[in-house]
Amino acid sequence: MAESWTLKGELALSCSCTVFCPCVLSLGDHPPTEDRCQTWAGIRIDHGHFDDIDLSGVKVGLMMDLPGIMSRGNWTAALFVDDTASAQAVKALTRIFTGRVGGTTHLLSILVGSFLGVRQVPITYDIQGETRIIKIEKYVDGAITPVRGKERGQNVLVRNSEYWIAPDVIVSRADRSRFRGFGRNWKLDGRSAEICKLDWGN
Repeated sequence: MAESWTLKGELALSCSCTVFCPCVLSLGDHPPTEDRCQTWAGIRIDHGHFDDIDLSGVKVGLMMDLPGIMSRGNWTAALFVDDTASAQAVKALTRIFTGRVGGTTHLLSILVGSFLGVRQVPITYDIQGETRIIKIEKYVDGAITPVRGKERGQNVLVRNSEYWIAPDVIVSRADRSRFRGFGRNWKLDGRSAEICKLDWGN
């Protein structure tokens, strides 16, 4: 019987593009602004399951290093899972984020050429005003804020796209963005970021 899974929550992503990520509109066919894409993301799972394993409340992180145009693949990736998650939850999330169980994340099984493994460490995903504060202990220190729009109280929003993460993307900027680990040392302050509501599954 096929494994059933869903994840609902929020994702905040920081990347190396100097202006807003072209992958959202080109669906990965346009090159990153800096020739390669260096990115990390924090994910807050509000509600989720993998078969009968409850994933609600778990926090997850991703690191992805893309050598060029996203749709051409050969990505390098790593997964981080909150240290409070059970062993069963870690195993389930590893299957989901390596694309092995189909659904929203299936393309990761095609595009990721090198998976560096899973690290279980403390992860926090907090909101201060509109800023998302993401910390993955020893790896990520990030603060991501939406870009304000012309209308008072409204942020710049891409709506109804076919972007694989979510159809609606809040255009954001990294106030602070540091990733250190796996031989990488990125400082992406002031660069492109995204905030998306997640509704994933198979």
